[in-house]
Amino acid sequence: MNILEIVWNFEPRIVPSWSMPVWYGIMWALGFLVGYRIMDRMLKFEKAPQEWMDKVLIYCLLGGILGARFGHVFFYDWADYKDNPIDILKIWEGGLASHGGAIGIIIAAYLLSRFVTKKSILYILDRLVVPTALAAFFIRMGNLFNHEIVGKPTGTDFGFKFLRHDIHSSTAASLTKTDYLHDAYGKIANDPSFAYVLEQVPNRYPAQLYEALCYIVIFGVLMWLYWRTNASLLKGFLLGAFFALLFSARFFIEYLKESQGGSDDADLIMNYGINMGQMLSLPLVLLGLFLVLRKLNKFKTGKIEV
Repeated sequence: MNILEIVWNFEPRIVPSWSMPVWYGIMWALGFLVGYRIMDRMLKFEKAPQEWMDKVLIYCLLGGILGARFGHVFFYDWADYKDNPIDILKIWEGGLASHGGAIGIIIAAYLLSRFVTKKSILYILDRLVVPTALAAFFIRMGNLFNHEIVGKPTGTDFGFKFLRHDIHSSTAASLTKTDYLHDAYGKIANDPSFAYVLEQVPNRYPAQLYEALCYIVIFGVLMWLYWRTNASLLKGFLLGAFFALLFSARFFIEYLKESQGGSDDADLIMNYGINMGQMLSLPLVLLGLFLVLRKLNKFKTGKIEV
C-alpha cells in the first residue's frame, strides 16, 4: 500500500439519482453564508447602518456569480459559447472563473459605494475581501469534491487518483456491470480484481487542495490585519494585500494544474509560457503591491479603535 497515494472517490452528489453535483453549490452557498456573518460583524464593529448588510449580500451575490460565469465564458471558452449562447445560462453544468468573480464583486462594490454607503469604493472593497478569501477556500474545496480543476500528473507514486475525472462514467459502468456509478467507482477503487484499471489512473497534484489551503491562510492574515492592525483605516491596504497574496498563490499553483482553457489557452502557454489564469493574475498582483506599498509607512500593529 502506498501511503503517498490517495484514491479520490468522493461522491459529488448528495442524492445519487441527481445528475447535478450538488456539493459544489453547497460550498458556494456556505462561503456566502459564513462570509455574510463575518461582514456583518465587521460593520457592526464599525457601527455602520444595519440596512447596509442586506444590500451588501444581494449586490455581492449577484456580482460574484454573474462575474464568475461571464468570466469563464469570455476568458476561457468563448469559442464554444459564441456558437451556442443559450448555454451561457446553464450555470448548473459548471464553468465559473475566479477572475470574473473578482471583477463582478468590484462592480458590486462600486454600486454599493455609489448608492448605499456613499463612501469610497475602497472602503467597501477593503472589507469585502476578508470574507471573500474564506469563500475562495470553500469554492476550491467544492472543486475538490466535484473532481474538477485537477492537477497535472505527478509522474511519481505521490498524488491523488481522481477516478471520476480520469475514468469516464460509461467506462466505469461497463467494467463493473452496474448502473449505480458510486458503486462502480467504489469497486474500481477497492476491488483487487480492478487493480489493473486503477494502475492506469495517473497520480495528480491535488491543485484544488493546495489553493484552498493557501486561501484559508490568506483569510487568517486578512483577519489579523483587520482586527489587530490599523489596516482597515488605510484605504486600499486590505484590498492590496488580498490581491497580492491570493493571485500570487494562484499564479504559481497554475503551473501544477491541467489547462482549464481551450485552444487560446494552449496558444498562450506555447508562446509565453503562462496560461490565461496566470496572465489575468499578474496585473492584480502588481496592483495589490502598489496599494500596499503606498500606505506601508502608515501601517501599525496593535488593537485599533475604529
